Amino acid sequence: MSDSQTKLEADRQLLVDASKKGTGAKLAAYAKLSGPGWLQSAITLGGGSLSSSLFLGVLAGFSLLWMQPFAMVLGIIMLSAIGYVTLSTGKRPFQAINEHVNPVLGWGWAAATLLANMVWALPQYGLANNVLQQNLLPRLLGPEGAIGDLGSKVLIVTVILIITTLITWSYDRGGFGIKIYELVLKVMVALIVLCFGGVAIVLGTSESGFDWGAVWSGFVPDFSRIFNPSPEFLPYLEGLSAEARTYWEEVIVAKQRDILVSGAATAVGINMTFLFPYTLLKRGWGKEFRGLAVFDLSTGMFIPFVLATSCVVIAAANQFHAQPHDGLVEKEVTEGKKFGEYHKYLDGSVKKSGNEVVITAFEAAGKLKAEDAEGAEAKTAAMLAAHDMVDINERKLAASLVTRSAHDLAKSISPLTGETLANYVFGFGVLGMALSTITLLMLISGFVICEMFNLPQTGWSYRLGTLAAATGVLGPFLWGDLGFYLAVPTSVFGFMLLPVAYITFFLLMNQKSFLGEHLPQGGRRVLFNALMGISATFATVGSVFMAWKKGGPIGIGFFIAFTAAVIIAQLLRKRS
Repeated sequence: MSDSQTKLEADRQLLVDASKKGTGAKLAAYAKLSGPGWLQSAITLGGGSLSSSLFLGVLAGFSLLWMQPFAMVLGIIMLSAIGYVTLSTGKRPFQAINEHVNPVLGWGWAAATLLANMVWALPQYGLANNVLQQNLLPRLLGPEGAIGDLGSKVLIVTVILIITTLITWSYDRGGFGIKIYELVLKVMVALIVLCFGGVAIVLGTSESGFDWGAVWSGFVPDFSRIFNPSPEFLPYLEGLSAEARTYWEEVIVAKQRDILVSGAATAVGINMTFLFPYTLLKRGWGKEFRGLAVFDLSTGMFIPFVLATSCVVIAAANQFHAQPHDGLVEKEVTEGKKFGEYHKYLDGSVKKSGNEVVITAFEAAGKLKAEDAEGAEAKTAAMLAAHDMVDINERKLAASLVTRSAHDLAKSISPLTGETLANYVFGFGVLGMALSTITLLMLISGFVICEMFNLPQTGWSYRLGTLAAATGVLGPFLWGDLGFYLAVPTSVFGFMLLPVAYITFFLLMNQKSFLGEHLPQGGRRVLFNALMGISATFATVGSVFMAWKKGGPIGIGFFIAFTAAVIIAQLLRKRS
């Protein structure tokens, strides 16, 4: 018997013995053996969750602090169910779903996971690129660096792809280098999490700190943010014309909604539903480990995630929420993407208000050509003159909603470290999160490809499968300076795929032909189904709502087509 098998048997016996001694002994054993939950925490505390938390604070203040813990609880319920069916049977979920539930759901789950990985990889490369260009090495790799903006981006994504590919391909072999890499990543991630925690403590204990009552109330679920702007924007909205107020409320609510969904999607994504069961199987765990799996998720995943994301939201809210971006309202910033976004918001408001004088001024500014320095100066002057005709509160709203860059967001930890050190701490922390997430996305992609084509999860078939997530190299080129905000729309997309996994495992949990004697009975089954039903319902309603908002009839048509395919496949299964 190998050393790993000997340890597995010792762990199994420890759990069996502890179960006979009572709750205290079981909890002690669980604490000693926990593991996969921390792996889930590694992918959860990635660039996506950091970006979502930052923008939750920027756009909604403390009012959405409840959302990520709430989404995490729903996700843990479903992951616990996934762990239960996996550990009870020891069978690979993809095959089990195809045989015992519905092949369309099985293939849909795998395909949705792979697609989510390919899309989610985009912001990870964008985040890494942004912090290297703006925070860590701006002189060398910034737009004004020696090899220019394009050359720097090509160099950055190439190096990241090579490093993460070598690491991913070496995981099965292990080795000292892998351990050092993982340790460095953990230290970088821990450093940024500790800094945000320190900022929350410093601000909360200072005389000019934030309102702790508002913080605690932010943990109480409030779904009104789906339909109403954050209260801190009301001073800017009051006194505006009905048309202007309607416009700004729509803009604010749309951004809040995207951030809310993004936060929910990064709490527990569909790719995590694929990673977790295969992690359990790879460890060789069986039915004796079911309680440990739930404990592991509830501690190793939930506690670090909630503490970290809450501190990030608090720090960002205190620094940026309903605060106009420096220099825009004062007309100190007159070029670049921030000025363009600021101008776009005001232009939309003007068109909505119907004020012909201001509309004419904006249109005249837009028509001016900026082919040379003199023309650019004239165009900017005309735009600023048009802006001056707009209500000051509208200008403050536009400046408050402008997307923050990596350099801006680093300031959220400046109360603890100072602005100079904040750039480096923030930059290294984000780089660590991005690299760890890219590696895990590649690992999961390899699992998915091998499962879909019934290939061994080793060798070249697995290695080539991991490269499906190499699509992320396009991120910096597609979104440029908006690398941080790119995590939001990609997470919204991932959220729309989540019900495929939740509904699939809800059905698998109730399949007697699959679970046999392990099928929950009586009150236990009612409780399991009630909790899973709540999770699946929230995910499905939210997904359909966002599909309608983002895709309209086409988005809803996709859901209808997929549902029809599931029904047809089920009818064919019954006939056979």
